[in-house]
Amino acid sequence: MNKTGAKTSPPAAVIVLAAGSGTRMKSTKPKVLHEVVGMALIDHVLHAAAPLSSASTVVVVGHGKEQVLAHLAKAHPQAVTVVQEQQNGTGHAASIALQHLTQLSGPVLVLAGDTPLLTTADMQRTLAELADNAGVVLTAHLSQPAGYGRIVRSSTGSVDAIVEERDATPAQREITEVNSGVYAFDAALLRAALTDLKTDNSQGEQYLTDVLSNLRSQGHGVAAVLTTEENILGVNDRRQLAQVGAVLRTRICDEWMLAGVSMVDPTTVWIDRTAVLEPDVTLLPNVAITGKSVIRGGATIGPDCSLHDTVADHCATVSRTTSIGAIIGEGATVGPYTYLRPGTVLGAGAKAGGFVEIKNATLGTNAKVPHLSYVGDATIGDGTNIGAATVFVNYDGQEKHHTTVGNQVRIGSDTMLVAPLTIGDGAYTAAGSVITEDVPAGAMAVGRSRQRNIIDWVLRRRPGSESATAALADSSKKNVKSNKNSE
Repeated sequence: MNKTGAKTSPPAAVIVLAAGSGTRMKSTKPKVLHEVVGMALIDHVLHAAAPLSSASTVVVVGHGKEQVLAHLAKAHPQAVTVVQEQQNGTGHAASIALQHLTQLSGPVLVLAGDTPLLTTADMQRTLAELADNAGVVLTAHLSQPAGYGRIVRSSTGSVDAIVEERDATPAQREITEVNSGVYAFDAALLRAALTDLKTDNSQGEQYLTDVLSNLRSQGHGVAAVLTTEENILGVNDRRQLAQVGAVLRTRICDEWMLAGVSMVDPTTVWIDRTAVLEPDVTLLPNVAITGKSVIRGGATIGPDCSLHDTVADHCATVSRTTSIGAIIGEGATVGPYTYLRPGTVLGAGAKAGGFVEIKNATLGTNAKVPHLSYVGDATIGDGTNIGAATVFVNYDGQEKHHTTVGNQVRIGSDTMLVAPLTIGDGAYTAAGSVITEDVPAGAMAVGRSRQRNIIDWVLRRRPGSESATAALADSSKKNVKSNKNSE
């Protein structure tokens, strides 16, 4: 919205500068691809700019261009990419972008690719000021402005120039109002001003900031739009990455709470920007919901859960669980201390209990794996119960094999199900069995040998051991008791 409350017209182009090396990140990954709350830094910038409905979006890449180009082609195929082979400054980067926008006229918005806290509202406010000016910069007052370009104003309060810290005088370094790296320009005036940029500065580069002072010297209006310190924070190192992550975490949690999600302790909840939650979800402490997870109404997640690319359906309960790529059905219960791996599907009312690991397996309606079991590469029917310490033996050393367990089956505790295998509907297996053959419907499968006790084996094979001493003591007690009974 502009000053009169009218809707801001879409910009002719949005240019995102993402060519910097980011050496302070100390990483082989380009800075703009470092992730926070589920999205790369540049994704956050493009996400905030998307509602502007720009006619063109151009991203200038340079350092690590192969990685950045591959990411943008997948995540933002609508964006045009141009390469700044030599990083000769922000002004030079803007010139390269304009070379690919030959017929451009109207407002141009320039953004930095490493500022994930930028808001759509601030971009709109910056564009709105362009109605009365040739150039606009978004600024903020920082308590510690070191490292930022300073906004130098005239005695009347108008913007005279932006001075980079390396080129600032001691007096200018005391200024707290700083440059955010967000600018709006008239395209024709920007194109002309860029041809006049000099490199007489400490970096020997063409500064885009000099365009504003050039426009000012030509008699054009230049304005500044003030925002909060938080909104303009950029990322240059890992500490700042964590700082902006904490801010985004708070913003995202606030948004979901206002949308009807309950959080017992939002300071311990992390939700990726890409996740979706419905009203009446409850999140307990220490929860991370990442990737493309979907949590539906009535579900309770936590405490101590990490859900990635996971769907938790209505009224599911998940406690102390790690889940990756799983689907948790309506009213299903999971945990505690449970690991759901990719391909896991729990039907409505199903249970994956404590110390259970499930991978590439489907549990039918009301099926239960209550505790201490591994289920891999399996289909388990409705109402079936898998006893404690059961293992689906799915790997023969070279290939994975599938096990099918029918409806209303009872698998006894400590059963080894050696795949490939089919257990018919209503069948049972005896506790402690190793099942290697298919079990017909309604049968009881017993896969264990008859127990044989070898008397006095310990006394003969382990004489003098603690076990032998205990056995002798027990034998002595029994002899004394036997003698008393015979008297």
